[in-house]
Amino acid sequence: MTQEETREDQSPLNHLIKVLRLGDPSPYRNHTYISGESLYFPTGRVYGGQVIAQSVVAAARTVPEDRLPHSIHAYFIAAGDIRQDVLFDVENLRDGRSFSARRVNATQSKGPILTAITSFQKHGQQGVEFADPMPQNVPDPESLTSAKELMKPYSAQSPFAEYYAERSPFDIRHINSTVMLGTDDKAASANSGKQMVWMKIDGQVDLPQLCHRAILACGCDQIMMEPIVRRAGLSFMTPGISFATLDHSMWWYRDVDINQWHLYVQDTPTAAHGRGLSYAKVYSRDGELVAAMSQEAMIRVPNPPKEAEK
Repeated sequence: MTQEETREDQSPLNHLIKVLRLGDPSPYRNHTYISGESLYFPTGRVYGGQVIAQSVVAAARTVPEDRLPHSIHAYFIAAGDIRQDVLFDVENLRDGRSFSARRVNATQSKGPILTAITSFQKHGQQGVEFADPMPQNVPDPESLTSAKELMKPYSAQSPFAEYYAERSPFDIRHINSTVMLGTDDKAASANSGKQMVWMKIDGQVDLPQLCHRAILACGCDQIMMEPIVRRAGLSFMTPGISFATLDHSMWWYRDVDINQWHLYVQDTPTAAHGRGLSYAKVYSRDGELVAAMSQEAMIRVPNPPKEAEK
């Protein structure tokens, strides 16, 4: 193997695909047990998008091949350790004529880290159909600066910057200014968390539709907190900020091609008690609304900026 082939084999995208393959399933009564390894993440905790995507893949191992995931509703119970494998316990709740429902419990040595219910539907069924249109006059992703480029100058000073510059399997391009590096004072003064982001994988894959949907679930968690942080007048560089995903729900409505750019149209309606709610509509580049998601996150700062100034 050449040096170039070795680097390609160790790329963040190839590592993500390896992590999503999971181990061999072990059925026992109404349960199926499957283990999976973890991706690197600078917090040292298991990245939420990873365990959601793995839960989808684990559950899919137990349903008929003609059924694809259409929704998942997940609660994060405790922080996971990236040095340990994750064990997925998939419980068969029901197989109907059109839908299959599964409960997934993800655990490590200290106990549960996530519990989720995911539902699968027989692919290609007909019925009522409509969708909100994609926003017009949106800048092309090629005209925007990648988060990889934005973070590269800071990669030696920050493990998060190093992750986004070198280790993320996704190419993320913000239409608004990013809150990774600083606050969006204009949005905060307007009491708005609206933002739009282009995202795709950093490379090309040839995978089943199941994996495209799982990878979309993995990627979206990298930006779902941002509307809350933006509207609150914070950034991920705010001193002392702490954050964690509490729960995540997602719905797939049309086939996904993760090789192509997707536009995330995001907002946040409310935050209180250190918790904020965000949501996103995800469009393919040709304007199809392919997925939607919502997430609640815990976001805390020791001394909120407005109080500190008084």
